[in-house]
Amino acid sequence: MDPGLAKALVLVSSLVMVIIRAPHGQRSRGIKVAKSRKGPLETALLTLAWFGFFLPLVWVATPALAWADYPLHPVPFFTGISCLALGPRLFYRSHADLGTNWSITLEVREKHRLVTQGIYHRVRHPMYLALLLYSSGQALALPNWVAGPSYLIVFALLVALRVGPEERMMLEEFGKDYELYMTRTKRLVPGVW
Repeated sequence: MDPGLAKALVLVSSLVMVIIRAPHGQRSRGIKVAKSRKGPLETALLTLAWFGFFLPLVWVATPALAWADYPLHPVPFFTGISCLALGPRLFYRSHADLGTNWSITLEVREKHRLVTQGIYHRVRHPMYLALLLYSSGQALALPNWVAGPSYLIVFALLVALRVGPEERMMLEEFGKDYELYMTRTKRLVPGVW
């Protein structure tokens, strides 16, 4: 298979993710932060996540990572396409359902409310699930040992180190309402975990 297909897919899917997030980022900057848990670890995780997101674009635009290329195979490529289609759809839905309550980091905004409707009715962290699906799709569809899994590795690390502190922050903010919400939802995968 032609690796140009993977390059086109990376460009399109990256653009879609930016288009989905951009208006929410712009809107969230207009709402005052009431509480922030952004420390050095959070800053480092976000920096790594940006690096992992942009490394595949380096692969697309330059030959710098060509030494790590391998042949593009149909089965992982088409499986990757499925993940790259589902991930952004879930990403959009989770942003839309959160509305003004979204933040790129561990923050509580003024007039923040606990969102339990829409996709959040079934899972507490659908945006993380969306980004794990998206990054898994990249890892499968991008035939490069470095750029392919780069976002998946750093995003899995971010999720592993962030979910606990985020849930503690939500418990502190919403108390028993969040405890009840935790009893009837799963963290990432509905009905599983």
